[in-house]
Amino acid sequence: MLKTLVKASAAAALALALAPALGAGTASAYEITVPSMDYRTGPYAPNGIPFANGWTDWWTLLNERDGGINGVKIKVVPCETAYNTKKGVECYEKTKNVGESGAVLYQPLSTGITYQLIPKVSKDKIPLHSMGYGRTSAANGRIFKWIFNFPATYWSQASALVKYIGEREGGMDKLKGKKIYLVYHNSAYGKEPIRTLQALAKKHGFIYRGLPVDHPGQEQKATWLQIRRERPDWILMWGWGVMNQVAIKEAASIRFPMDHFIGVWWSGSENDVKPAGAAAKGYLSGAFHAAGANFKAHKDILKYVYDRGKAVDPAFRNRVGEVLYNRGLVAAMWASEAIRTAMKIHNTKKVRGVHVRDGFENLNVDEARLKELGLEGFTIPVKVTCANHEGPGLVAVQQWDGKQWKIVSKFYEPDREVVGALIKEDSEKYAKENNIKPRDCK
Repeated sequence: MLKTLVKASAAAALALALAPALGAGTASAYEITVPSMDYRTGPYAPNGIPFANGWTDWWTLLNERDGGINGVKIKVVPCETAYNTKKGVECYEKTKNVGESGAVLYQPLSTGITYQLIPKVSKDKIPLHSMGYGRTSAANGRIFKWIFNFPATYWSQASALVKYIGEREGGMDKLKGKKIYLVYHNSAYGKEPIRTLQALAKKHGFIYRGLPVDHPGQEQKATWLQIRRERPDWILMWGWGVMNQVAIKEAASIRFPMDHFIGVWWSGSENDVKPAGAAAKGYLSGAFHAAGANFKAHKDILKYVYDRGKAVDPAFRNRVGEVLYNRGLVAAMWASEAIRTAMKIHNTKKVRGVHVRDGFENLNVDEARLKELGLEGFTIPVKVTCANHEGPGLVAVQQWDGKQWKIVSKFYEPDREVVGALIKEDSEKYAKENNIKPRDCK
């Protein structure tokens, strides 16, 4: 009997000693794990930091102001990728099983990482949202069940920007014989719009030429000498990081008209134009949300996140509302709404990746919901379906006025004839190569 009591006492003492480490004796609340694929280091850090801050601040706002989503707190798990594909894959493997929920979604913020993760998340059953980047043909939800790329793809954006150019020229028929060049980051990301622009050139009769710029993009003298010599009518740019700054400076040095120079929405931030000073005035880029902090949600972030000392980067306070900050914020907003939708569909607060996938596929953030979220007029309504993982596909054009970005156009419909055919061809080829049977989305 005495031996039994001694053993019991020893076991109890051991359990008490381990209790802090194991969380014994405490009722830990269920948390939803959301990884943050950051790149706060490396050559692209100036663009990665504002996105990561906007992404994280939104989740913190929900936790601080609302107690989470339907009372469930969000645990943001940062992992540094340095915009490196290998590191990005390593981050995925490190974070996918974190917490009771496991990672419920991914936002890789890199086309290269996205391509590598598509087969992995499909196997692990975790939704991946490559918001306006990544593999364009993933818009076909019948084949890419776990991948979402709303609110628009690179191919849709390329065709929308060509529509904008056509409008500026006086009609699409006026594009015949015009020279439209693409200056692009020589990577999977930069090459994404090429096929679309080639098809559109054939359709409308304009002259297309692609000019690659190698990573990180600091050497562009030869590119802009060629542009000065060949005198294209319009330039499109698929750039990132320092490449954008250098390109805008080089364009200014040869006196290329800035209002005929249009960047992809990843080439349209404050970081891209400010280094060129007054010479950048008039430069254009694609857009799917507004710049600035004049929205209720931003005021709430300052009140509940920064004023409470909860910001991931307190020194960023005066930059809240920058384009890339807002890009991270809108990505987190749509992700949080997917989680909220998943809870409703499955009637549970303990959602996992498989549930959140359904939340993404049934996402419907209309104008009324945007107003409730404190983001009235901030971005376009988004509705996703089984077959359409791109959502609306609408793209606007914003312009730098020397002090701030302003949307200066309507939202353009993509050329669905051209883009739709390319998506169908590429996605069906992927399905065949990977033995994927397309889903019936009727």
